[in-house]
Amino acid sequence: MSQNHSETAVKEPVQITVGELAVRFLEQCGTRAAFGVISIHNMPILDAFHTRRNAATAIRFVSARGEAGACNMADAYARVTGLLGVCVTSTGTGAGNAAGALVEALTAGTPMLHLTGQIEAEYLDRDLGFIHEAPAQLAMLQAVSKAAFRIRNPETALATLREAARLAFTPPCGPVSIEIPIDIQASRLALPADLAPIAWTPVAAPAAAMEALAGRLLQAKRPLLWLGGGARGARAAVERFVAMGWGVVTSVQGRGIIAEDHPATLGSFNLQKPAEDLYQTCDAMLVVGSRLRSNETLHYKLKLPKALYRIDANPLAHNRGYASDYFVHGDAQQTLHALADLLEGRMNVDKRLVADVQRAKTAASAHVDEGLGPYLTLKNELSALLKNDYQNQAWWVRDITLSNSMWGNRAPVLDHPRAGVHALGGGIGQGLAMGIGVAIADTTHALGRKTVALVGDGGLMLNVGELACAVQEKANVLLLVMNDSCYGVIKNIQDDIYGSRHCFVDLHTPDFAQFCASLKLPHFRLANPKHTREVLTQAAQLSGPVMVEVDMKAWGPFAAKFAGPILKKD
Repeated sequence: MSQNHSETAVKEPVQITVGELAVRFLEQCGTRAAFGVISIHNMPILDAFHTRRNAATAIRFVSARGEAGACNMADAYARVTGLLGVCVTSTGTGAGNAAGALVEALTAGTPMLHLTGQIEAEYLDRDLGFIHEAPAQLAMLQAVSKAAFRIRNPETALATLREAARLAFTPPCGPVSIEIPIDIQASRLALPADLAPIAWTPVAAPAAAMEALAGRLLQAKRPLLWLGGGARGARAAVERFVAMGWGVVTSVQGRGIIAEDHPATLGSFNLQKPAEDLYQTCDAMLVVGSRLRSNETLHYKLKLPKALYRIDANPLAHNRGYASDYFVHGDAQQTLHALADLLEGRMNVDKRLVADVQRAKTAASAHVDEGLGPYLTLKNELSALLKNDYQNQAWWVRDITLSNSMWGNRAPVLDHPRAGVHALGGGIGQGLAMGIGVAIADTTHALGRKTVALVGDGGLMLNVGELACAVQEKANVLLLVMNDSCYGVIKNIQDDIYGSRHCFVDLHTPDFAQFCASLKLPHFRLANPKHTREVLTQAAQLSGPVMVEVDMKAWGPFAAKFAGPILKKD
């Protein structure tokens, strides 16, 4: 009897914590790196990352030095891989520290999950002054995320995680925050048989809308595509339009959808006068996945072709910034393929258009170069290094710094839709952490590209502690630090508008050579343009993190001043 009973006994289900449930779910999402700071209010989640480190689907956890940096790292990881970014923070001030980086991810439309702790459910929302509690934390997270949820019991944890991931990937994409009280993180439940995420379905444009748009475009002789970040997955479809003779221009977020050395593209030389002159010779512009943001349209005064059509997965894009002559709600890749099916073999595009695009690009590029002064050498030598040593196989990461505004947003040449990562929202101090996130993504997924990050000394000091993270994690990033000991753009604005009253812009910065030595971080100081090639070559040959400090005081000023986003002069 006992033997038969043993043979027929039902096996007890495996019990796991909610923290482990979250980690196992993230593994099923394909994520292979997560970023955060350990705390007493997220330990069940981080313990699960640790205990599952030998699983076939294990996620590498990167210990950042601050929650802002961790969130920027997760953002950058998602941008280059196309996978779900994951950031884990503590509750209260820890979650608050991530708020600015969440705004950046929201601005960039990055699919992310931000998992944050919460105090014990018994004491929530009672204003007891409980340690680490922040009043209205969920409301704060709702303000800086696409959506925010609280897991209130173990039974709803998986459903909440699934819905959060689905929302993160549903256009317009963005970060989704989830609060998990610490007692719920540690509570146990049976391991679900199915942990798969919910598949999201791309928006399919109505056939009638496609026919109507095609009818409007068939008569165009000089059509242009304007591609934004929402079109990054549409390269194959865009190539069909290029084959039909169309020209291409991109926003900064759309760089590399078509390789920027292709003769049909202006790259992101989208607001210079030669580009605007070209637009006036074109009889149609199709804007795909772009918000036509203020800093890329001269505050919406850039003269675009009179016939302006738009494709966007976000229906609210219709008539934003510029009036749409016709709008199609649909996924960029699917909609462009469907449109190409209707247009191929039926258009008669001006064969001079591509040559005109090249002339405009050459003129716009020359205009940018004229303003660089000695820094033209840095731009050109870096471009040559990436082209010759890496065959343009690089990730190009930038902070908001003067050099990025002057040239980094348009050079060097990018060949991949995800090769460019920058602080889209305009906040300083995010480039270093983004560079680390990109380098971790590259190593974890064996992507085989070099990570190069351009930052200013002011921005670097905002999250300088992440240099220690870079060394500890052996992040393979070449860090170009443009050191002018000030906030250069702000100083130029003070010259233009405030009678050169330079207040609060001069910065005390460390001796970076000594600082790097204390971290065992290789450091090169570049004090003369003539040594640029030699120094960059030496630095690029090293693996792991390395800093090249450009002494801007020794180099001298730019030939032109950049004092904030360019405005249209009436």
